[in-house]
Amino acid sequence: MPLASKIKLRILLNLNQNLKKDINYVLGDVIEYALDVSILKNSPEKGDAIIDEAIEIFDNLVSKINNSKVENKKTHFKAIHQESINHQESIFKE
Repeated sequence: MPLASKIKLRILLNLNQNLKKDINYVLGDVIEYALDVSILKNSPEKGDAIIDEAIEIFDNLVSKINNSKVENKKTHFKAIHQESINHQESIFKE
């Protein structure tokens, strides 16, 4: 494998790992926020709903990251990153 291809592959693998870490970190913060909301507002239903949504989003995004049948991985990962940002914003707007 030529050096340029090896470098591109390493960059894509790094994007994949960083994206998973970012999603895990941010959605962990969302769950922590949901727990705070449920305690402070004495509303466990609202906190549970946010946690359930965060877990569903996490599972969906990770399955997309692990999809190896994409043509352009860089574009694929950028789209997943943007989708994760959109989900984060929608959760915090609620």
